Amino acid sequence: MSLMDITINLILSVILIVGVYQFYFFTQRHMLKAPKTFHSPLDEKVPYWPWWSWIYSFLYYPAILYMNWIVQDAREFIMMAFSYIVLLAMQMFCFTVYPVSTPAHWRQLNQGKSASEKFLLFVRKFDDSSNCFPSMHVSVATLTACLAYSTLGGWVILFPILIALSCIFTKQHYLLDIPTGSLLGYIAYLVHTMII
Repeated sequence: MSLMDITINLILSVILIVGVYQFYFFTQRHMLKAPKTFHSPLDEKVPYWPWWSWIYSFLYYPAILYMNWIVQDAREFIMMAFSYIVLLAMQMFCFTVYPVSTPAHWRQLNQGKSASEKFLLFVRKFDDSSNCFPSMHVSVATLTACLAYSTLGGWVILFPILIALSCIFTKQHYLLDIPTGSLLGYIAYLVHTMII
């Protein structure tokens, strides 16, 4: 692909990412029923390490945008973008039918003292504690890794693993949100393989 094609795809990707999050925020702010909160002893044992907030945001978006450099043509870009839209539809269904929120005391762990905690507070200004089941971060990272596997090889599995760890250690998600998010991302990838 030419530099112009890559530039146009990057612009479209940014628009898609911003647009997708409007659906995410809509379901978060217009819930049809109150979200459930769980109190799992295993989740409570997971430590709070706010420095993972940098991985949570600054690895996540660049890795997704990097996909623009590995697509070969316009059709591949369209099919890739469509697979993310399929994933979004599944996520919105889950968030609407079975809303889940993390416990309030997890957010109170953040004292806003370090740069990591201040950044995480900034993220949480936009992102409420709900819409955590399944993890959107993990599902998108899984789909991204699956799409990139044939080009970049097996090391791409590190992307969803690091994102999953960041979701847990920032206390943004329950442990159960991780495998279910991964499963949703893989299902979207299977849909992608059926339509290409």
